[in-house]
Amino acid sequence: MIGSAIVWHLNHLGQDQILIADRMDRTEKWRNLAPLRFLDYLDADDLLQTIQEHPGQLHDIETIFHLGACSSTTETDSAYMMRNNFDYTKALAHWAVERGSRFVYASSAATYGALETGLREDLPSGSLRPLNLYGYVKHLFDQYAESAGLLDRIVSLKYFNIFGPNEDHKGEMRSVVHKAFHQIRETGKLQLFQSYRPEFADGCQQRDFLYLKDAAAMTVYLAGQAEANGIFNIGSGTPHTWLELADATFAALGREPQIEFIPMPEALREKYQYRTCATIAKLRAAGYDAPITSLTDAVSDYVRGYLSPGLRLGDESK
Repeated sequence: MIGSAIVWHLNHLGQDQILIADRMDRTEKWRNLAPLRFLDYLDADDLLQTIQEHPGQLHDIETIFHLGACSSTTETDSAYMMRNNFDYTKALAHWAVERGSRFVYASSAATYGALETGLREDLPSGSLRPLNLYGYVKHLFDQYAESAGLLDRIVSLKYFNIFGPNEDHKGEMRSVVHKAFHQIRETGKLQLFQSYRPEFADGCQQRDFLYLKDAAAMTVYLAGQAEANGIFNIGSGTPHTWLELADATFAALGREPQIEFIPMPEALREKYQYRTCATIAKLRAAGYDAPITSLTDAVSDYVRGYLSPGLRLGDESK
């Protein structure tokens, strides 16, 4: 999802000398590549083998955007997550730094664990307690990069709640906007979890939602700033409620809101965050001064420009 958006953004900047590495599974995610311009494609396992056995072969790569990972927050196979999300990232990061390539990789806001305020990049890494395996492994690499002396030479991006085109293949990890679009069209209503804390009314749990196009722009901008290293939050800096997100989705579909609150599964209740909000002062200090798309405008663009006509990034001219 974010990877294809970065390619789309680079294409808009006139860049197409791009090598894409991925694992093409049984989903339809290959369709995300069809409208994009790039030089070549390499299987992710072949890329790892190449840098390990023939490290000088890809010598002309200037910038690496490493977005590949298992992003399921319900995955419980620790060995797989360590191989796929930690070991792979470690090998690629060392290979990039040794060759002087710019290395930008996806961490996650999940590394902040249960924290609901003060989500700053300068929090001591030892104070963070992620709530799931995905967040822990991302956090583990951030810690490794710091202890190995890599973090001041590479860029770690803690993405918050990113939503937008090209997420059809993500299954249960799709954004609520994507799920809501289909649920509303099929049933006329949207289901949201009840709140189990008295200070939050049903639907008033908050998230830092960020449109995919903004996330791609922020990522590409930081890649081009040689002095911008370390951890950066990638979010809007503004929390919104699930009700606000729902209302924006209904409005984009031209329908009156019809919301049903349902019980939250017992397994999620102790791990559920009621508020997230990125501090983006470091991003702004690095010179990123573009306005951030409002939640209403972002949902409208996504629903009307992509979900309703069934388009992907790069299909806009159809």
